[in-house]
Amino acid sequence: MKWLNANWDKVIDLLLDHLWLSGLPILLGFLIALPIGWYANRHRRLRGFILSVSGILYTIPSLAFFLILPSIIGTGFLDPINVVVALTVYAVAIMVRSSADAFESVAPAVLDAATASGFSAVGRAFRVELPLAGPVLLAGLRVVAVSTVSLVSVGALIGVSNLGSLFTEGYRTDNNPEILTGVVGIVAVALLFDALLVLAGRLLMPWVRAARTPTRAPISVRLRSGRA
Repeated sequence: MKWLNANWDKVIDLLLDHLWLSGLPILLGFLIALPIGWYANRHRRLRGFILSVSGILYTIPSLAFFLILPSIIGTGFLDPINVVVALTVYAVAIMVRSSADAFESVAPAVLDAATASGFSAVGRAFRVELPLAGPVLLAGLRVVAVSTVSLVSVGALIGVSNLGSLFTEGYRTDNNPEILTGVVGIVAVALLFDALLVLAGRLLMPWVRAARTPTRAPISVRLRSGRA
């Protein structure tokens, strides 16, 4: 605690860096992967190829990816954009499969009913498929969030400031409290993003929680069984 109290301002700055370096790739990865997953589900012949490509992207070693990106996108070696781009690619790689599975979970009968009711392809996608696929999408996004928050710390190895910088500095100076602060901070950020996603899911998909709530028996039945 003494080290934290003496370096509070530094930790807050690194925390803010970690938050935006995590949050932006999570958002961009979701927005990019969502239509790709929907397209993969609609075109079954291409589904396997699309999911295979996304899987291959995730196998790229993160540190090597951070190092080669500047020569690919023309940024500076220490530019935080390198981390954002790399983590967005990883987020897309995870989220594409989750998106395809989410849209596949929508019952075909529901889609047929929506089409018979006069929904256009776009209207059906946004007003029927997307809401019903929401719970699976949220589960995939929570995995993306935790993974992204963890991978941000690798950026400290190439000089991009974030909570992972506490690992590198603490290791170099043999400062265990500094390393511990970094660990606790990253776990706290991961828990924060997860809690925000759960809260967003409850606000945007109230029907999911309602569906999980068991329906109580009619009062007459409960009275006959001795339960009020």
